[in-house]
Amino acid sequence: MLSELENYLHRIEDLRRQISDLIAGLPAEALNWRPIESVEGHATNSLAVLAAHVAGAEHFWIAEVVGGRPPTRSRAAEFATQAHDTSELLHVLTETGAETREVLSALSEIDLEGAREVEGRAVPVRWGILHVIDHTALHLGHMQITYQFWMGGRGKPSPFWFERLPADTVL
Repeated sequence: MLSELENYLHRIEDLRRQISDLIAGLPAEALNWRPIESVEGHATNSLAVLAAHVAGAEHFWIAEVVGGRPPTRSRAAEFATQAHDTSELLHVLTETGAETREVLSALSEIDLEGAREVEGRAVPVRWGILHVIDHTALHLGHMQITYQFWMGGRGKPSPFWFERLPADTVL
């Protein structure tokens, strides 16, 4: 795999692992709780919805857009997610991770230089991959805040940046 792709993959996997660690072992009540409800829709999303949405968006951008696989994403279903426990969410995140690794492992330098059509627009492949990183990081932050609210202000420790570097990184 190209080193550029290895770096992208490491960032995506690191963010997904942080999401998995955050939700692991939480009861259904915590997974499905929304900090702010709204009569006309949901003003905030639950941890379950955000986990499903992160996996769905990663699948869309990496497998469907970058990898050219047939469309299977249901964005509406992501936002209707109700979890019974963490195992189903962790399974979806794991399956999405395997799919992402497979697609990125098959890309060449020529693929990275290319573009894909999304909703009638040409989107550079690199932009699509970096968007997954950006989008996942944004929603990880939302999830961390939701977790803190659920826990009455207590957060879950997060690893420092230097603890998340690949093992073979030389400083």
